[in-house]
Amino acid sequence: MQQQEELVWGANSIAKFIGRTDRQTFHMLNAGLLPAKKIGDRWVASKAKLIAALTEEDAA
Repeated sequence: MQQQEELVWGANSIAKFIGRTDRQTFHMLNAGLLPAKKIGDRWVASKAKLIAALTEEDAA
């Protein structure tokens, strides 16, 4: 169950988690700029991978 709590389901939830607008997040997801996967018609991402990707981006 812990692994499931580490996932963020849906682009809107991902946007809230990373502090971006829905539109910005949809763009980043579709451009492959975020470590996420589309399952059916929903995006899913690991919280840890999102944090790592954004922290890496800020450090550059």
